[in-house]
Amino acid sequence: MTITHETTIGEIAASLPASIRLLERYGIDYCCGGGRPFEQACQEKGISAEQFLAELKTTQQAAEASRPRSWSSATLSELIAHILEKHHNYLHTELPRLSDMLAKVVAAHGEKHPASLYPLQKVFAGVKEELEAHMWKEENILFPLIQQTERGQVAGAGFSPPGFSPPAMSVQGPIRMMEMEHDSAGNALEQMRQLTDNYQAPEDGCQTYRALLEGIQTLEADLHEHIHLENNILFPRAIQLESASLTR
Repeated sequence: MTITHETTIGEIAASLPASIRLLERYGIDYCCGGGRPFEQACQEKGISAEQFLAELKTTQQAAEASRPRSWSSATLSELIAHILEKHHNYLHTELPRLSDMLAKVVAAHGEKHPASLYPLQKVFAGVKEELEAHMWKEENILFPLIQQTERGQVAGAGFSPPGFSPPAMSVQGPIRMMEMEHDSAGNALEQMRQLTDNYQAPEDGCQTYRALLEGIQTLEADLHEHIHLENNILFPRAIQLESASLTR
């Protein structure tokens, strides 16, 4: 991949999966903010584009042995299966667990740390509710629609899968809705990071308190990757596929 100063962070993350670790280390938003030129993103974090590219080259070379899968070349159904298995299953399990843990921490430490824990509980409850509704819409509306569109491409190539019928609606409306909800989740993640001082437990924080903040930080990293796969790879490819099928 040739990277210019106008190459977006999302394009880099989509084409070079090994770059995600570097982007996470610098705190560069590659999911909701993936449309920004990488030079601009570097400037915002106080690093030069040249430094970023040099470190990216090193990171890429170090990852050659393991070669993380590039989902840009997978079928959309394969990518959807990966998102469901890795990210949706994780959220279905982790959101209730962290919610229960947060309730215990607030009960034990809320009076000592009201400025952080009470707002954190409110923000987390909001993002939990939003993400659960978001996943339901993806699992029951958008993902089946994308898979149906992909089956339509196969049908257009001369083979009609059993039970195939053309999609009843465009993918673009649901995708726009999902992207807005991704932005909302990204804002909530940033609020939680600020409220916890970058996930640093106070000196009097118990093990549960520390485990909670580690869990929310892991949740943040998983959501970054999750949203990246959808915003930068799945959604653009689904729109492109639908456009191509309409012009045949």
